[in-house]
Amino acid sequence: MSIERELNKRSGSKCELCGAEENLKVYQVLPTRKGGLEESILACNTCIDQIENPDNVDLNHWRCLNDSMWNENVAVQVVAWRMLSRMRAAGWPQELLDMMYLEDEILDWAKATGEGEDDENKLVHRDSNGVVLQHGDSVVLIKDLKVKGSSMVAKQGTAVRNIRLDHENAEYIEGKVDGQQIVIITQYVKKI
Repeated sequence: MSIERELNKRSGSKCELCGAEENLKVYQVLPTRKGGLEESILACNTCIDQIENPDNVDLNHWRCLNDSMWNENVAVQVVAWRMLSRMRAAGWPQELLDMMYLEDEILDWAKATGEGEDDENKLVHRDSNGVVLQHGDSVVLIKDLKVKGSSMVAKQGTAVRNIRLDHENAEYIEGKVDGQQIVIITQYVKKI
């Protein structure tokens, strides 16, 4: 059975965040570990747009989190936590966050995108042109790079898809080159 069909069944064909019944899509909650149903939610276009574009956030739309933050599905809880963290300066989202409890592993997943951190403490990964890199982006190497510990040379112009961000160092990303997972310094890549 398809993920979309399973999510429709699980949610009663409603957005798992706001309850809307139209323009529903499968939204994969990044970063994924295994993918699939447990890491996906059914969400409306309005919610997805505001999740992906922080400048479009309408505080009143997200009052729905008062109910959906209690959803039994972990992916819904993670998105609710992230959105409440993003809006916490408004007051009422912080009150909801104070009531919300997530197991450590789930909280780590929720924090993996940097949501909830103070802006001065937040790691921002930027490519050679200063463009912000996100988990799952694709980049291209702008210089030949020797891979430490092997005889491999990652050639200039090589595309690296579905990158992962290092959560301890803003200058490091990870990606696969020629089937080998390597660490790449961000100053040697350009976002595609």
